Amino acid sequence: MSGNLHQTSDASKTSRADQAPGRLAAYRAVLASRMRAQRSYRSNFVIDLISSGLVGLIELAEVWLLFHQVGLLGGLTFEQVLLVFGIGDLCFSLADLFVGHLDNIPTYIRKGTLDVFYLRPQPLLLQLMTSDISLRRLTRAAIGLASIVIALSINPIQWSPAKVALLALTIVCGLVTYASLYVWAAGVQFFMVNGAEFTNAFVYGGRYASTQPAAVWSAPLKVLFGFVFPVALVAYVPTLRLLDLPGPAGFPTWLAWCTPPRGAVDGGLRPDDVALRRTALPRRGRLTWTRLSKHTV
Repeated sequence: MSGNLHQTSDASKTSRADQAPGRLAAYRAVLASRMRAQRSYRSNFVIDLISSGLVGLIELAEVWLLFHQVGLLGGLTFEQVLLVFGIGDLCFSLADLFVGHLDNIPTYIRKGTLDVFYLRPQPLLLQLMTSDISLRRLTRAAIGLASIVIALSINPIQWSPAKVALLALTIVCGLVTYASLYVWAAGVQFFMVNGAEFTNAFVYGGRYASTQPAAVWSAPLKVLFGFVFPVALVAYVPTLRLLDLPGPAGFPTWLAWCTPPRGAVDGGLRPDDVALRRTALPRRGRLTWTRLSKHTV
């Protein structure tokens, strides 16, 4: 008798577990509704896709026009830079697709609507990531992917298992690096008034810098975009390694294998690592900084 009761209890628990929504079910539902809403206006959706693709093609045309005049820049030809452009553009476009709307944080802070996110018993970063998604950014990612495919087919690469692994890890870790830049920029907004332009110089400027040969940069830019905001490790240095080209001063090609660990470090970045809440202490008449609770972020 007791055995039957235990079996019935276990069966009911299993049934409830099967019927309970997953932890990410709410996020999937929100994202699905956002995507359906964008596709419901088909004409606008197609126009958005085309306009986003044109922007990507224009940026690629800028690179082509530059190399059409000089032929060789930073020791690279246009065919070789095409791989740099493709990797950088693909990684940034995917990061922009998933976390690009963190740019809305300054608006939330000014309007006071960010508190609404804190009232929900869900992580802040996941809420912000799923608050919107722009499918038009897929076109930019497609242009980056097409550039990679073309560059890999026209450049003589001596393929090996290590190079295949390096290419795969570079794309994944490059996406994480750009996503961490968005998170860093979002956290900085808690400290600055109208600081979006300041952080955009590093986020979007870093994206542009990553599609160019870093050998032509000045020493301060090499330090800034090579090691502080490591966008040079996203595409330029791995490309040198894949093509068996020598690295310039400051960028030895073995740094290409530093992209995965740096991406892992950047991937651990959370808003609560950057965004600190300033709390006033009236009695002491000074300000202190308090880390946001991980339960609320």
